[in-house]
Amino acid sequence: MQPTIFTTVSECIKRSAPRKKQDIKEMKKNSVRITAIRQTVYPDLMEKYENPIEHACLVTQGQQWISENAQRPEGLCPSAWSSMREFVESLARGEGHFFAERSLSPDGSYVYHDGWMKNPMSAMISCNDGFRPFSFYIEVIE
Repeated sequence: MQPTIFTTVSECIKRSAPRKKQDIKEMKKNSVRITAIRQTVYPDLMEKYENPIEHACLVTQGQQWISENAQRPEGLCPSAWSSMREFVESLARGEGHFFAERSLSPDGSYVYHDGWMKNPMSAMISCNDGFRPFSFYIEVIE
């Protein structure tokens, strides 16, 4: 089976991401593991711009969740989920190869580039916290 190849995230979302709950429920889904890989903290930005808050992020490095049926796993930060949800949904549907592309070679044949991840059924996504973002590795598990 030839994988679905998308050149941009928006193309992937526009062409394949179902938006109706009944569509999502009816599809066969892969399980997707989400692993918190690393957090970056910007104290200078926090000092200059942030209104201090307690418990901004309860995620810890190495923490893992399993998304079943492309749903947010219990305990995963809702803000982090909003950053990765569309990637998880695509992987759950068996799509991947994010930012893969094909180009025309000088001899007129097409050359395929596998996308930005070594494992085409995975993605590295950061949450949208501008002061202390976490990077998450998301991958299909069998």
